[in-house]
Amino acid sequence: MMTFPILKFKDYLHPRPEPKKIDVSSHLQHFALITYALNPERFKDIIPPRFKLDTIEYQGQTMALMSVVPFHHVDFTSAVYPFAKFNMGQIYYRVYVIDQHTQERCVWFLGAVLDSWTLIVPRYLWQLPWHPGNVHFECKQNTAGLYDVYNMNMSSSWGCAEVSLTQNEEDEWQFEGFPNQESYQVFLTHPMAGFYHRRDGQLGTYRVWHDKLCPKPAHLIHVRFELLERLQLLSFTEQQNPYSVMIEPINAFTVYLPPKVI
Repeated sequence: MMTFPILKFKDYLHPRPEPKKIDVSSHLQHFALITYALNPERFKDIIPPRFKLDTIEYQGQTMALMSVVPFHHVDFTSAVYPFAKFNMGQIYYRVYVIDQHTQERCVWFLGAVLDSWTLIVPRYLWQLPWHPGNVHFECKQNTAGLYDVYNMNMSSSWGCAEVSLTQNEEDEWQFEGFPNQESYQVFLTHPMAGFYHRRDGQLGTYRVWHDKLCPKPAHLIHVRFELLERLQLLSFTEQQNPYSVMIEPINAFTVYLPPKVI
């Protein structure tokens, strides 16, 4: 049986690289990580040979992890120059992988939906697999900062999505397959490089930076991700049983641009 290594935040946290030129910054509000454990065979035609799935032992099986990540940009803007700020909803679909060229833990993006006219830049100029859609959040936090209500609805021709979550003080951490809670949190929250197939078929990548993220456990009420059903990764029934769910009310990201073609 594989033993997962111990991961520590101190080995992954570092000062923010100085932004330049067209790098951007944003605060990500209502940041959720809805994570699923899947049989690696389900990704056999999705993940390129350069990458290997970053797996854990879960319920007696070797499993790959994939997260759906909805959030709302509240001030997307230049990280360098005074510039207009944009608000927009977004949802990512990402699989946790290891780049076999560098041995870096990173993510493979299945794609994303962005609710903004600014989509024309990543979609058409940089050929990212980002798709248009309408993203709406209905959220209510209590005095402890936990979410009594977390609803996200997204409509898109690429695949609609519904998310309904809630939080309370009794929600427990779930990190089966990891040696400890910190390893689980580092694994899910600190991949800084993302890779994807561009819309023209080439391999693309970009990097981000953020400080330590501190999401807390949450509870899934209901979800529906049409994309995961269409790709035969998770049926609608399977989607109701995630590996774990976490929410962080807000955090800060820097994105280093433009993306690169490999």
